[in-house]
Amino acid sequence: QLVAGVAHEINTPIGIAVTAASHMRQTHAGFTTKAQGGKLSRNDLERWSETIDEAGRLILGSLERAHTLIGSFKQVAVDQSSESRRSFELDAFLEEVGFALQPTYKRAGHHLLIDCPEGIHLDTYPGALFQVLTNLIGNAVLHGFEDGKVGTMQLEARAEAATLHLRFSDDGRGMSAEVAARAFDPFFTTRRGSGGSGLGLHLVYNLVTQLLAGRIEMRSAPGQGTVFDIDIPRVAPFG
Repeated sequence: QLVAGVAHEINTPIGIAVTAASHMRQTHAGFTTKAQGGKLSRNDLERWSETIDEAGRLILGSLERAHTLIGSFKQVAVDQSSESRRSFELDAFLEEVGFALQPTYKRAGHHLLIDCPEGIHLDTYPGALFQVLTNLIGNAVLHGFEDGKVGTMQLEARAEAATLHLRFSDDGRGMSAEVAARAFDPFFTTRRGSGGSGLGLHLVYNLVTQLLAGRIEMRSAPGQGTVFDIDIPRVAPFG
């Protein structure tokens, strides 16, 4: 789904760049024909200059967006393909993750708000952290919102001494007490047959409590949305 979504997102700016480049070539051909025939006027020159400038702006902006998408996806792919740890700044990491996961929630009109101050440095497993966020966002999109209703998700990060506090929340339908009590159980899902495997939140729990050496708590109630509070060490333990 992520690959298909990123491919779709990249197709849009590439399509704009191709269209603008084609228009630029047509404009240039017409300009050249008039110039060679001695029929070029000042107005023709001004229109040609404006067209070339606008087309160049569209091409550059579109390719820059595609470049950013590809860069984010490459980093995500590197992080997911390995359990190796690395040092990174959290605000830049979350920006890359949010950008890469846009296709997951944007098609349904949902919004993801990220609140992370600068200067939070981590030495941990970004691949695991990315999988946690991917599953939380995917779970909210699949289960959290009523069909046809636009929702908002929030990802807030705060650092306190050696601990990183992450809060992920949505303003969706929430869960009953019975469902919330089993949310982290393997293969438990309320949407079997509709894309739910029942492993998303179970994977989140295992990654947070084992590889990331932290803890996770969830609060939810019908009509009140869902909140996940995650605490992990800013420097993951070795071994």
